[in-house]
Amino acid sequence: MFLNKKLLTEADIRTKFILPALIKTGWDSHFQILEEKYFTAGEIKVKGKKTKREKGKKADYILFYKPRLPLAIVEAKDNNFQISDGMQQALEYGEILDIPFIFTSNGDGFCFHNRFTGKEKIINLNDFPSPHQLWRLYKEHKGIGIDEELLILQEYHTGQGVNDPRYYQRVAINRIIEAIANNQKRLLLVMATGTGKTYTAFQIIHRLWKSQKAKRILFLADRTSLISQTRKGDFKHFGDKMTVVNKKGLARDGKAHEIYLALYQSVVNSEEEKSEEEEQSLYRQFSPEFFDLIVIDECHRGSANENGSWRNILNYFSSATQIGMTATPKETKDVSSSEYFGDPIYIYSLKQGIEDGFLAPYKVFRITTNVDMEGWRPTDGQTSTDGTLVEDKVYESSDFDQNLVIKERVEIVARSITEFFVDFDPMAKTIVFCVNQAHAERLRLALVNQNSDRIKVNSKYVMKITSNDSEGKDQIDNFIDPESAYPVIVTTSDLLSTGVDTKTVKVIVLDANIRSMTKFKQIIGRGTRVEEDYNKMYFNILDFRKNTNKFADPDFDGQAVRIKEFVEGEAIVDEEEEDVTQPEETTKPTKVEMPFENPEGGSIGGSEPRRVVIVEGVDVSILFQREVVYNANGKVMTLSLKDYTKNLLVGKYRTLNNFQQLWKGEEQKQKILDELQAQDVDITEITKLNDGEVDIFDTLCYIAFDAPLTRKENRAKLAKEKLESYQKYSPTCKKILMELLDKYADSGVIEILTPDVLKLEPFKNEYTPMEIFRSFGGYDEYQKAVQELVGMIY
Repeated sequence: MFLNKKLLTEADIRTKFILPALIKTGWDSHFQILEEKYFTAGEIKVKGKKTKREKGKKADYILFYKPRLPLAIVEAKDNNFQISDGMQQALEYGEILDIPFIFTSNGDGFCFHNRFTGKEKIINLNDFPSPHQLWRLYKEHKGIGIDEELLILQEYHTGQGVNDPRYYQRVAINRIIEAIANNQKRLLLVMATGTGKTYTAFQIIHRLWKSQKAKRILFLADRTSLISQTRKGDFKHFGDKMTVVNKKGLARDGKAHEIYLALYQSVVNSEEEKSEEEEQSLYRQFSPEFFDLIVIDECHRGSANENGSWRNILNYFSSATQIGMTATPKETKDVSSSEYFGDPIYIYSLKQGIEDGFLAPYKVFRITTNVDMEGWRPTDGQTSTDGTLVEDKVYESSDFDQNLVIKERVEIVARSITEFFVDFDPMAKTIVFCVNQAHAERLRLALVNQNSDRIKVNSKYVMKITSNDSEGKDQIDNFIDPESAYPVIVTTSDLLSTGVDTKTVKVIVLDANIRSMTKFKQIIGRGTRVEEDYNKMYFNILDFRKNTNKFADPDFDGQAVRIKEFVEGEAIVDEEEEDVTQPEETTKPTKVEMPFENPEGGSIGGSEPRRVVIVEGVDVSILFQREVVYNANGKVMTLSLKDYTKNLLVGKYRTLNNFQQLWKGEEQKQKILDELQAQDVDITEITKLNDGEVDIFDTLCYIAFDAPLTRKENRAKLAKEKLESYQKYSPTCKKILMELLDKYADSGVIEILTPDVLKLEPFKNEYTPMEIFRSFGGYDEYQKAVQELVGMIY
């Protein structure tokens, strides 16, 4: 019976033509052919509190030479398409999955694209290459010899409790193994926080260890929690072959193990402790050739600094293959990941992780207080809480909790965090990042008082986790344990910013000025895990200091670039800005100021004493709160009322200057508002966003163009100062205009534009509207005066 291929579905083409052709040439349908398997989870979309997954990516067929060693993709189409149709999509998948040989088919034959050469050819249906043919072709293009092949074919660790690698983990592992097979000694692997660097490291180590390419391995980290997580997690499969090196030194059988886990701090002495030649450092108990492989976790930290004592370990074991792993390679004048390790072997970014659905998107709440927006200046003769005269200057956001503590600001931040949980989830795991350890204690205290009802239920509802607080550090395991409800809210300055696996954290609070992009990425990474079993599909960022402007920075998801320009033999380096938060915490205790007491000294980091000025009785209020959900590209995913309004304004007026010029027009203000209302923008709701303290004009400028906010009372005050100098108005007219400015400060500009305002207090008690008009020389002259007054306001 004649079979009309044109009537068959794509599934029919696969079943009747493509799969038989693969099996005929030796591909095992059980072990080598993966059909219609999703390799991404599907991006998570957020709308309100609801989430929805998009469909993931899947290839029709992925062909493996050995388990987790793919060679080819086959993309199928029904017979109404050409043989080569679908090649562009298949090539995209090939690049993502790092697969070199790409095939498409409509059931009549195959189009074969070799990514090594960039060439394509049409082959017959029965001429599909066998597994051995493709493997031989792969080895030829890669230059793989017999010795290299044995290492590359070394299998992954499998079995109960071991997950199959995600596609990007497989790519990372295979690329590292191939590079080491080709005798590359320094390797850098960049994987976003939450994407499984430890699992990836485990599989790399396992394959090198089993193949005898690396017989003794050292895994280095810089935090006890990282070592603990690693030992109890994926590395547990090494069993008694593994040991942990600590400051107490090696046990009698210390050198009889094969896998060593160690803290930098444990194996190298501090500056105060080491001898002149550093002979007492623990790592020198090993010979320089003892380790074949060293894996450095979070290598953007101490080991990236060529002048740091931690680099001495890597230099001492220079004969070993060394793999640096990080989510954020660091490139500054003195610190470079890539200069030591070389360009990354593989990069899996936060952006890619969110697009693939393996990482959580984030919703941002930008909360602005009046003192952060406008700065704060002490009144004449104002003293601090200890009676000392406060230096007369304008204190900016970067000063708060660093040089100056405003008690009311601390309280309002704690209250805002607490109010957020009313509509969200009071038991949502939360990290509050503070300027320093003392600030973390102040916020802990304020949060305790704001949540006293929950503290009565469990005193660990709010805790401080910093390096100088042993009770807090003891709670790290409970905080990161999804099964443990407490602690819920933790304040910290740096201890939880990197390396800690906070799987179920749903809220990140930023109340520190974070200038370093590296540190910002690490902090955001605390919330990026997806844990569907615990309803963790996205996370919230409460930003009190405009740190989330970095999402718009092109470098946010890019890689740090170390630029050197050689001038007369001298290197000039384009430096990354230093972080204005405090230095990374260590286990060394430091003297810090008490929550609301002016200390004699004791800066965070333990160097020179620093006096912190503490003031109270300051008028602090929330000026504005803006909500937005970003996607993987740092673009808005869903629109709130504010964002919808922004799109309308930007679409119509393009720039802030255009909007300002139109707003100044005599009849334009109400027209603009009428147009917004016609587009379903609720002006009443917009005015509520800032509790009436900010003019509708400033509110719209802030929403649409991120312009600075100025409170109405400040605009009115400046306008009064201008009005005082005007000689053209009589005392009566000037008095009326001054009262109009008071009315503006209360109700806004639209209120004073209508003559009906003259029927209200205080005007109705002193004049009739007609008397007011006559004092200006008539109604038209009154209107001109009002328009001039509006000009003074803006």
